[in-house]
Amino acid sequence: MTELRIAAVGDIHLGEDVRGRYRERLAGIEERADVFLLAGDLTRHGTLEEGRLVAEEFRGLPIPVVAVLGNHDYHSDLQNEIADVLREAGLRVLDDDGTVLDCGPARLGVVGGKGFGGGFAGKSASEFGEREIKNFVAHTRRIAESWQRALKEIEADHRIVLSHYAPIKETLDGEPPEIYPFLGSYLLAEAVDAVGADLILHGHAHKGTEKGLTPGGIRVRNVALPVLGRAYGIYCVQCPE
Repeated sequence: MTELRIAAVGDIHLGEDVRGRYRERLAGIEERADVFLLAGDLTRHGTLEEGRLVAEEFRGLPIPVVAVLGNHDYHSDLQNEIADVLREAGLRVLDDDGTVLDCGPARLGVVGGKGFGGGFAGKSASEFGEREIKNFVAHTRRIAESWQRALKEIEADHRIVLSHYAPIKETLDGEPPEIYPFLGSYLLAEAVDAVGADLILHGHAHKGTEKGLTPGGIRVRNVALPVLGRAYGIYCVQCPE
């Protein structure tokens, strides 16, 4: 068996004061990974200037880069413009859809998007009551349904789900329980478990825990930079020779 090596990180929150510094930490990444996945919150305030800085930081890397946006990247309502800037720099940006890459020994399918909140089984919001609450939960449900469709349609040797918001509460351990509904939703994990994947990567929970499993047994990794404590983590899936 050979290994498909995935580098991943989220919540890098790049700003002008760190221009070029993150890129320095990516030297030699092609010797350690076959693809680089970015789990959102790439900017601090979602400005176009910050988006352009992120684009330059990742432009021309020797391995493919796939990204999703996070809540910070949406803050200035310029998420579409930021995504376009990143795509122009050669990154693949997912928006509740998927892409397939030829990575080393295998074809890798990556599905996902920002995700959203709502909470976790037994302590979650539901589509009941005021229209505002219904809209909140329906937004997450529609995202989860989009991921499930994309996972069914994608043709690849391995499938990874890339999100900003968390699909399980276990990787939030360390965050105040009161804010769990704003950090993720069980609907995301439920959708992935229904179809299957090799790995789910997310960020958003800076004080969370790195490792967990969905109820269906899929590995989940919180790759937020403050959790990892390093420029990126490396995660592997096995590929038959």
